[in-house]
Amino acid sequence: MTTLENAVAVVTGAGRGIGRAIAEELGQGGAKVVVNYSRVGQAGNFGQANYAAAKSGIIGFTKTAALELARNNVTVNAVCPGFIETEMFAHIPEKAKEAILKRIPLGRTGTPQEVARSVRYLIVDGDYITGQTLNINGGIYM
Repeated sequence: MTTLENAVAVVTGAGRGIGRAIAEELGQGGAKVVVNYSRVGQAGNFGQANYAAAKSGIIGFTKTAALELARNNVTVNAVCPGFIETEMFAHIPEKAKEAILKRIPLGRTGTPQEVARSVRYLIVDGDYITGQTLNINGGIYM
């Protein structure tokens, strides 16, 4: 089990939605969180980042990085959210939302906080999880 206390986490896209929820979750766990919603710039004197969350994660890159970094005891995983209750989802027309909800076995959208808790789980309790894709989607892609 890892602790977030005094760790440094870089979260891009943290101005709203899922990125914001991840930044808040990690911060509440004791991490020093560097947030950015446009591009990562130098913020303070951070010598290293222990964790990073970014919207542009690619599954192939995740697996390659996991293979390369495993020898250094670094884990790399991708969290792939399905339909999450964010501003982006709010702009979908109601008829389309109804059709989407019918396809989700759990019958609802996820919350940004549920995605954030999965990220925290991977950091705190996922010491032996690497190169994996964690789909947070209510079962829609089963």
